[in-house]
Amino acid sequence: MNIDFNKNSNNLVPAIIQDATTKNVLMLGYMNEEAYLKTVKTNKVTFFSRTKNRLWTKGEESGHFLNVVNLKNDCDNDTLLIQVNPVGPTCHTGSDTCWNELNTQNFGFLSTLENVITSRKNNGDTAHSYVASLFEKGINKIAQKVGEEAVETIIEAKDNNKELFLNESADLLFHFLILLQAKGFLLTDIVKILEERHT
Repeated sequence: MNIDFNKNSNNLVPAIIQDATTKNVLMLGYMNEEAYLKTVKTNKVTFFSRTKNRLWTKGEESGHFLNVVNLKNDCDNDTLLIQVNPVGPTCHTGSDTCWNELNTQNFGFLSTLENVITSRKNNGDTAHSYVASLFEKGINKIAQKVGEEAVETIIEAKDNNKELFLNESADLLFHFLILLQAKGFLLTDIVKILEERHT
């Protein structure tokens, strides 16, 4: 890999550290060529510490290593993106990331929707919330709704109306997310099983 360590006067390139699974950015460090070569050799992220003025393997004291999964440079050959499997929290403060964020899996809008469902479930405002009213009616009613939406999705799948099919699919997925929470689970639990089956 062609990395331009001489582009800056300090011979350092920024290294963005990203969780290989969640895709969250965990931290930013700097590498010189020696740190890069040690990282490649050991498969543990090693930086050049500007404060200690030496090589520093993340986790050398805490045991919270960053195990390398994938490493690539950008289009200008002066920035690294290193995907890792972190062992424990990344930040020295004990936080998952150096931005004090949880390193949890995020599924974009589906995660937002899950959070809304959780909020409506906990709020319990059955007069104004369809979701809250479903939770109040219990698991049988929620399961029944998933069954109904599944049947409607199947019916629309056999037809040629794409809009109706997509709308019924959305209804099915929405009610399935409610069912998951009614059973005490989240989308991450399903993804974990799918990942285990994939390996």
